[in-house]
Amino acid sequence: MTLSTLLRRAAMPALLVAATWAAPAVQAETIVMASTTSTEQSGLFAHLLPAFKKASGIDIKVVAQGTGQALDTARRGDADVLFVHDQVAEEKFVAEGYATKRYPVMYNDFVLIGPADDPAGIKGNDIVQALSTLAKDNASFVSRGDKSGTHAAELRFWKTAGVEDMGKGYKACGCGMGPALNMASSMGAYVLSDRGTWLSFKNPGGLKILVEGDKRLFNQYGVMVVNPAKFPHVKAKDAQQFVDWVTSPAGQDTIASYKVNGQQLFFPNAEK
Repeated sequence: MTLSTLLRRAAMPALLVAATWAAPAVQAETIVMASTTSTEQSGLFAHLLPAFKKASGIDIKVVAQGTGQALDTARRGDADVLFVHDQVAEEKFVAEGYATKRYPVMYNDFVLIGPADDPAGIKGNDIVQALSTLAKDNASFVSRGDKSGTHAAELRFWKTAGVEDMGKGYKACGCGMGPALNMASSMGAYVLSDRGTWLSFKNPGGLKILVEGDKRLFNQYGVMVVNPAKFPHVKAKDAQQFVDWVTSPAGQDTIASYKVNGQQLFFPNAEK
């Protein structure tokens, strides 16, 4: 046996030990959640998802979109779980067989934001009257225009107001809540927002809440597991584990504990 062979054999145990120490840790399971932008942009998920990972070991990759786009993502089988806020669209999603159940999880409310000096004079607690006035005055108004839950709510309010022509000042940005608020801030325009994103918004400029407190502004969120009967690759077990956790006392308490500047942004209301 040559000297070089002896040296190689002597080195093998050390190499095996080194390989053992260098072996990568087992990767955590990851699921994909299609979600409304408000849960992401408000900072809720940065608070909520680490608590879920600590409890379960499961990572969640968030695809933040308008609710309509999030539902379409799930309809293509590109998500395992949904966290959205358009109850009518969610119930249709279940009826179509893309999920077997919708779980209410939390709520907040919509607010109508506008210039502090309120040139249209809409301040109050009647969203329908406010929108009717804005349309008649051709006031500058930024709509998300993105089939989101907020956009769907806005369209319902216009319809209730009997408004078909929103006026010359109406602009649809086709964008998320944060960018829509930025546009309104730069333009001095009116805009409908969920309260959570507004409270965490860093660029209010001269904007403030002008219309709030109307019961029609109630904003309910729901969660759903994408049906594995439609898409066998869906990680339904892990997705259900998230749904079970976020609707449990632990998950509900975590939602309630999220605050910005001392204000609670979302209010848990999972069915007991």
